[in-house]
Amino acid sequence: MTEFKGIEGRFALGDLVLQSGEVLRDTELAYLQFGELNEAADNLVLLPTYYGGTHSGNTPLIGASGPLDPARYCIVIPDLLGNGCSTSPTRAHASQQAGHFPHVTLLDNVVAQQRLVAERFGNATLALVMGWSMGGMQALQWGCSFPGQVRRIMSICATARCWPHNRVFLEGVKAALTCDPAWQGGFYERPPHAGLKAFARVYAGWAYSQAFFRDALYRQLGLESIDALLAYWEEDHLGQDANNLLAVLGTWQEADISANAQYGGDFAAALRAIRARTLIMPCTTDLYFTAHDAAWEAGQMSNAECRPLVSDWGHCAGAPGRNPTDTRIILDACAELLACS
Repeated sequence: MTEFKGIEGRFALGDLVLQSGEVLRDTELAYLQFGELNEAADNLVLLPTYYGGTHSGNTPLIGASGPLDPARYCIVIPDLLGNGCSTSPTRAHASQQAGHFPHVTLLDNVVAQQRLVAERFGNATLALVMGWSMGGMQALQWGCSFPGQVRRIMSICATARCWPHNRVFLEGVKAALTCDPAWQGGFYERPPHAGLKAFARVYAGWAYSQAFFRDALYRQLGLESIDALLAYWEEDHLGQDANNLLAVLGTWQEADISANAQYGGDFAAALRAIRARTLIMPCTTDLYFTAHDAAWEAGQMSNAECRPLVSDWGHCAGAPGRNPTDTRIILDACAELLACS
């Protein structure tokens, strides 16, 4: 099997005017690229990143064992603004670091990505925009904001807005982190470790389903107990920056593909504007990007299929490579989508 090595890139956007009217200074979009754009410029695939992850998190989807083969496609993984790779609280102009980082929206991210496509990839039409979680939200934002530039969309365990219960879940994890006295409104002298650990423990209870814990499916991750799973989540979050986590959480919590001048908050109109062939794949046991909400959205689109991913892994069923069985189902569905004209 051919082994492909991605090439990391940084795209300078200069001073980016955000939806809020604020300016994100010296903005850079980090990305990872596999493969090359072909002469027809019709093989570009975009895989936006998910919450808490960077471009490396999407690499399990890429390779000759699945449809996203760099020998055939030019695959670009752009990092979310705020995730620590692109411009973020830890990687911003000195005047906008830490608690000074401005609010960034879903559309702000997609506008930055569209500029990347326009200036680095000849404004190519996208053969596919595909993502899990916040990656799927960005894919749907692409579909309504640039409907003529996207041929196919695959949204996995995601919705086109942050629905009310999802918002409440995020309020809970945010409170767990910011209650740490070390937080100091984002201007901490040392990382708020207690808050990060609390954030991780609360989040772990939402990321999987009730059946995942009842049937001890965490053993498939090499973890022998719930305590081991919680310790794993704690360790992962201690390696992340609290301001970065909260900056991207703010993007997620306010996400709504219609929250812009183009649609004026008309959510149904924004969904109807998505012309690309679209596959919506919610997990049947996802506790916050629910199958019910995703199915309703798909019903508003003119060219969408809702195909639930039947799994007891909850939201994490869609995580690239997390559960090989679910990832295989996702890749097979992706191959079917790419085969459609």
